[in-house]
Amino acid sequence: MNLFDVYPLYNVTPVSARGIVVTDDKGQEYLDFYGGHAVISIGHSHPHYVKRLKDQLDKIGFYSNAVQNPLQVELATKLGQLSHCEDYNLFLCNSGAEANENALKMASFHTGKSRVIAFKNGFHGRTSAAVAVTDNEKINAPLNKQQKVTILPLNDIKSFKIEIGKGDVCGVIIEAIQGVGGLDEPSTQFYQKIAQLSKQNNAVLIADEVQSGFGRSGAFFGFQHHNIEPDIISIAKGMGNGFPVGGILIHESIKASYGLLGTTFGGNHLACVATMAVLEVLEKENLLENATQLGLYFSKKAAEIPQVKRVKGRGLMLGLEFDFEVAELRKKLIYEQYLFTGGAKDKHVLRILPALNITKEHIDIFFNALKKVL
Repeated sequence: MNLFDVYPLYNVTPVSARGIVVTDDKGQEYLDFYGGHAVISIGHSHPHYVKRLKDQLDKIGFYSNAVQNPLQVELATKLGQLSHCEDYNLFLCNSGAEANENALKMASFHTGKSRVIAFKNGFHGRTSAAVAVTDNEKINAPLNKQQKVTILPLNDIKSFKIEIGKGDVCGVIIEAIQGVGGLDEPSTQFYQKIAQLSKQNNAVLIADEVQSGFGRSGAFFGFQHHNIEPDIISIAKGMGNGFPVGGILIHESIKASYGLLGTTFGGNHLACVATMAVLEVLEKENLLENATQLGLYFSKKAAEIPQVKRVKGRGLMLGLEFDFEVAELRKKLIYEQYLFTGGAKDKHVLRILPALNITKEHIDIFFNALKKVL
């Protein structure tokens, strides 16, 4: 049997990793400024994370949600405290797509309506409803296109007001910083206005924090830069530092009932411990502040490079925009300078998504390497 060939692959085979250093099967070391799509939030093989998982595995790794699991309660409490989202309830699943799928489903359950508003260049996953609200024609099958979705320009209040006013919208889904799309952001005015209009028109506001959450933007959640309160917050990627974890935070004004949502693997013992370990490291090592400060330092260093048109994003969720497509630049960085970086739907943007505990020295190494290949 062969693998279903859907991924164009770089000719690199990692076999071990620690911190932001990834080592391949030939012994070559690479610095990881991409974290596997922003998944590695506290560094590869962080000792506290590894110990927590090993210790839990010696006890119990999995049982279903048909029994008590105190680790879920412990996680919900800790997450509420660190994120300042105590007015929400936690539902755990396995991925960002599943998180958004459940968020959209809850919006429809809660309102009794079915149309969703999403935004141009947004990315929310590859499952049924999640991919339907994703602005990418190539990954939407005819089955997905049956969903009732309206995709609007970001920061266009006039268009939004017209569509939300039609009265049939169950949910509005938005990223605080567009990851795959290319690091564009809603303005504070726009985010606050759509929050207000969603509430007035009985639509659920879903903050997709799958990539920007867990401190990556410098705030625990990206929407917190804009002083708004979503109805549902979707989370995944960096919350498990590589262990598959996802979830939604559902405002307590939205009531639960038995059977409303469900999952086989979500919230298992190992997933809870992986997420707890991430939260503990974020707190102990003050990584939100580190993300903020190093984001500023990164922008300062980028200003020294004439080819960089602008820096996009916040904290350590960043993009460098050039006036040329960056595919060849990424190849040079990985094969000549041994640095992992990312691309975006906007082919002129180089995405930078390192672990939140990198240092100024790491950023200096990155920019020295970038200068060599430009």
